[in-house]
Amino acid sequence: MKPSMLLLHGAIGASFQLQPLADVLKAHYDVHLLDFPGHGGTPLPDQPFSIALFAEATLAYIRQHQLEDLTIFGYSMGGYVALYLARQHPGLIGRIITLGTKFHWDEVTAAKETKMLNPETILQKVPAFADNLARLHAPRDWKQVLLQTSEMMLSMGRDNPLKAADYKDITTPTLIMLGDRDKMVSIEETVVAYKGIDGAQMAVLPGTPHPIEQVNLSLLTYFLQPIAAYTPA
Repeated sequence: MKPSMLLLHGAIGASFQLQPLADVLKAHYDVHLLDFPGHGGTPLPDQPFSIALFAEATLAYIRQHQLEDLTIFGYSMGGYVALYLARQHPGLIGRIITLGTKFHWDEVTAAKETKMLNPETILQKVPAFADNLARLHAPRDWKQVLLQTSEMMLSMGRDNPLKAADYKDITTPTLIMLGDRDKMVSIEETVVAYKGIDGAQMAVLPGTPHPIEQVNLSLLTYFLQPIAAYTPA
């Protein structure tokens, strides 16, 4: 029986973006894709977006599908959710691999990030991006996804749900990856998380920007293979 792999998408994203990766990984894993509440056409939840909400949705999926021998790959916010869940439920996840996860949140950071999530600005300046968001979240209103994500980020800026002091409580074997061309996530905050999680490993992917669509799948798949090299001794 193949081990399980659950792929978690990033903020304002959807599982559809990870389908090409899922297709490659099927040779190694029983692959699962999950859309967070309000994303990918799923109904908007009756509560604000939050890391805790997304973690609970992930936990419910894992239990519903009885996923065992589980690796979670979390892209961007998906990696944050996976680590948050691992802290809350030790032993639930066999291994976590993140890529391009932003760990440092304060009010200045949140204000900077939310400036890029204004729906009207996106419509005017990058209409192709607006069209892509509309496709990702149809039949839901993509503007609502952006607005609720902005509120979530502002809340994270006021009170980071996963603080540096919390990293020591994460016991799941973890590989933290960052693209060397990532303009959204700094090497400094990535190193803090890497050093804070006992036994964690870190990889910097060459020629790799933040958008998942621009990541070299062959390079990424190399690090996602179910091999023991990434399990701390």
